[in-house]
Amino acid sequence: MLGVVAGSLAGCSSSGGRSVTIYSGRTSDLIAPVLDRFAEESGISVDVRYGDSPDLALLIDQEGDRSPADVFLSQSPGAIGYIDSKDLLATLPASTLDKVSRRFRASDGDWVGVSGRVRVLAYNADTIDAARLPVSVYDVTDPKYRGRVGIAPTNASFVDFVSGMREATSDARTLNWLEAMKANDVQSYPNNIAILDAINRGEIDYGLVNHYYNEQAKAEDPGIATENHVFPGGDIGALILVTATGILKSSDNTSEAEELIDFLLSKQAQRFFADETFEYPLAAGVRPSVEDLPPLAEIMSPRLELSSLGDFFKTTRSLIQQAGLEGS
Repeated sequence: MLGVVAGSLAGCSSSGGRSVTIYSGRTSDLIAPVLDRFAEESGISVDVRYGDSPDLALLIDQEGDRSPADVFLSQSPGAIGYIDSKDLLATLPASTLDKVSRRFRASDGDWVGVSGRVRVLAYNADTIDAARLPVSVYDVTDPKYRGRVGIAPTNASFVDFVSGMREATSDARTLNWLEAMKANDVQSYPNNIAILDAINRGEIDYGLVNHYYNEQAKAEDPGIATENHVFPGGDIGALILVTATGILKSSDNTSEAEELIDFLLSKQAQRFFADETFEYPLAAGVRPSVEDLPPLAEIMSPRLELSSLGDFFKTTRSLIQQAGLEGS
């Protein structure tokens, strides 16, 4: 599993002698411009190791106090929650934590969210009547949706969503939902982008994805047919997930690491997440760039303790496999 992690560090150059190493679960296109700007403005050189968040979390756990990483940037709260549960993260300064709502940071102060995304049901607006969309993610197991819904069962956000369902309900109900999806001929894809492409090809009508993938696709091609549906009424299908970051206790570059995290929460970095990746900025005072995005405060997402998703980090994948979804 660890073999898929990038084997070398990519560097963001600077003219100074200070440096910081970040393990990034975000891909280069989603974070490198921000890291480049930080290196340029701070004079701190940034070495980056890219990989999937779960793989990087397991690598950090394996490396322990020997890890060269100073900062972990996780695409998913489950992965960083797992690292936190291993007591590998240092408590962040209050001045850093206070930039973000308590809802989107660790209760123990060991990590902070930098951007947010909402789980949604993407659908083909050319063929689907918006007035007849399901009101709950549990409804898509109905036979009328047979073979028409796509998921990405190995995707970190889907795994976090399933972990959220486990926390909000129970393992038994979650496994029942997963097995019902399998029985209803749910279609599996490698990632959210593939799901949206399948909807636009007419291969499926619906897909469980993160909201920003459709916003990115619409920015590139305003004529695409897909739209986002946010499940109402506090449904677990509208779970809000965050990209989160923290500093390793083993870091020898704590000052540089704190500067980097503060930069990720700065107005210019938050504007990048809003304008370029179409996510929700989480630092106070920065608004989303997409006008039709409902404010986070108005989304009736279940109020889960996001750190606790780390408790399900390893076992949720097994539950998904038990239902016969991975690799299907």
